[in-house]
Amino acid sequence: MITAQQRRRPELAAFLRSRRARVTPADVGMPPGFRRRTPGLRREEVAQLSGVGVTWYTWLEQGRPINASPQVLDAVARTLRLDRTEREHLYHLAEVPFESGPERLAQAVGQEVQDIIDALDPHPAVVYNSRYDVLATNPAYRDLFLVPTTSQFGVPNVLWTLFSVPEGSCPLVFRERELPVMVATLRAAYGRHVGEPAWEDFIGRLSARSPYFVELWASGEVIPPGPRVKTFRHPAVGELRMTSVSLSVDGMPECRIVAYSPVDAEAKEGVALLREWRERLWPSADARDAEPVGADS
Repeated sequence: MITAQQRRRPELAAFLRSRRARVTPADVGMPPGFRRRTPGLRREEVAQLSGVGVTWYTWLEQGRPINASPQVLDAVARTLRLDRTEREHLYHLAEVPFESGPERLAQAVGQEVQDIIDALDPHPAVVYNSRYDVLATNPAYRDLFLVPTTSQFGVPNVLWTLFSVPEGSCPLVFRERELPVMVATLRAAYGRHVGEPAWEDFIGRLSARSPYFVELWASGEVIPPGPRVKTFRHPAVGELRMTSVSLSVDGMPECRIVAYSPVDAEAKEGVALLREWRERLWPSADARDAEPVGADS
């Protein structure tokens, strides 16, 4: 039986040859030379430009069982002009742990994503990044979370809002159960961004605003996002039991669409009533489209 390692080596060899073939000498500032039968760079040229031995690189491209360090793979990746996805693929094939560099969190969505969450109405839907910044919402979400009333807190971020509202006004019925989960989810994402100014500033400002957040943050708990059943409190329709489901968004690292669906008939009826309530309270389009805030994990 062929092992995974035996299968990876030929894949690695084929991948490196294909990437080498697309890089021309002119791309790397080298003269084309005469009698060049090899498309793209020669092996010895890749080795020279990467600062590795010709024999070592030849063996790597031949799929021989040799060890490669992240530093050497990075040098080869730069020579072959690999993008982030290709670089990660190279690491996996070479069986070297891949650690991506820090990426700037998305702060907006394209119209295609907005259209998707709008189409989910009357089910509430929102787009979050991993810091719980609210990037987009649909009308049902704004109905459920009392937008624009909660916009007074000034930061379009779920955690900021939930730790700012008075406990009796929190839209989450079981605040003491849900907020620890959200903070643990935030901390799991924070591990990828330790030391980044935007993250450190956010954690610092939220800590200064809420002693309860400080207490939860100090627990050190970490969990990934996932589906949950939550109970929400709304002044017009009462309590609503909703299931939340998270969906990743291609091309937007660390972002997810969170969609809510009613758990029972009472919640389904309540969601339908939210739209009528909104039209009576906020007939103006400007009010309905105010800055979004909300809650989920």
